[in-house]
Amino acid sequence: MKRFYLAILLPVFLTASLSAQVDSPDANFAVSDTQNVRVTLFDKDDVLDISLKFDINKYKKYKSDTLYLPAVLTYHLSGTDSVVKDIKVRARGNIRRTAICDFPPLMLNFKVTDSVDSEFSGINKLKLVPYCRAGFEQYILKEYLAYKLFNVVTDYSLRVRLFRITYLNTAKEKKPLTQYGFAIEPIEVLERRTGTTEVEIKLTQRDLRQDMLDRVAVFNYMIGNTDWSVPIQHNVIILQDPKYTRPNDNIIVAYDFDYSGLVNTNYAVPFTDLPIKSVRERLYMAVCRSEDRFIDILNEFAEKKNDFYSVISSFEYLPDNVKQGMIKYLDEFFRGIDKKNNLAKKLSNECLWFESQSNLRVK
Repeated sequence: MKRFYLAILLPVFLTASLSAQVDSPDANFAVSDTQNVRVTLFDKDDVLDISLKFDINKYKKYKSDTLYLPAVLTYHLSGTDSVVKDIKVRARGNIRRTAICDFPPLMLNFKVTDSVDSEFSGINKLKLVPYCRAGFEQYILKEYLAYKLFNVVTDYSLRVRLFRITYLNTAKEKKPLTQYGFAIEPIEVLERRTGTTEVEIKLTQRDLRQDMLDRVAVFNYMIGNTDWSVPIQHNVIILQDPKYTRPNDNIIVAYDFDYSGLVNTNYAVPFTDLPIKSVRERLYMAVCRSEDRFIDILNEFAEKKNDFYSVISSFEYLPDNVKQGMIKYLDEFFRGIDKKNNLAKKLSNECLWFESQSNLRVK
């Protein structure tokens, strides 16, 4: 089964980009007047209880990223008070939608009239990562925590909000299914929050702000994530900040961490050209820096160690043994940040391998 997923993953890894999906929702679902509406959905860490009612049979059958289905979203303000909204939903994503998930990731599309004065104020389209398939809920929760860990590293990161979602199928009367999932901050909200603009032009790692690339590269190394690429803009967002005007001052934002060793899904396998056999093995996937620079960025992460561990240990929706396993995996990273600078030396060697690969060349 893993070989099957890998065969599908490889062409996607080589050709994927962040170009927008072709959407054709009804006009009254296209929001154009929410630019100045404050988005508050991601300001809280508490779980938001919602229900989604739509034709789940059709959704799972077609898994279409262009076909919108009518849906009803209900969110609960209290045990007795709730808000009901008519929305539209479609499937989204690449590998999870086409090869992995029985129930693929969702895109929620809100009406203009529902874009203000609600829990979802200022949001047009919202990416939702649901349970995917039976038995995968822990993976979803662990990936949610990976996003939260990246929030500790930098504000140039996508915020997330945990949902407890009850699914109601209009096609067949069945017992409702309740599972955790999480929403991802829309890119336009990230842009407004950080005063940046997304760019989709051909770039290499040399075109990025050094400090931002180093944070993303070390973070991905820390969580064991090799499923990212700047030249094909795979699982990264590139932003421009008007305060920085040089060509190589672009900002990189990482996302999509289900192929990381920290999450450790049963379908995750490394890209075949990488010198690792498991996603639990770490590999540095960025250009070389001086050893002193590696020491500096690693010390920056070491200073945040307690914050990282607190994000995981304080999370109440995973069993203790699962959280301990995640912390143990991070322990392996932090043990290398020692007086002998062992990890800095290791990164110095691995970056040479990265730069030597023709299909990964960044010069």
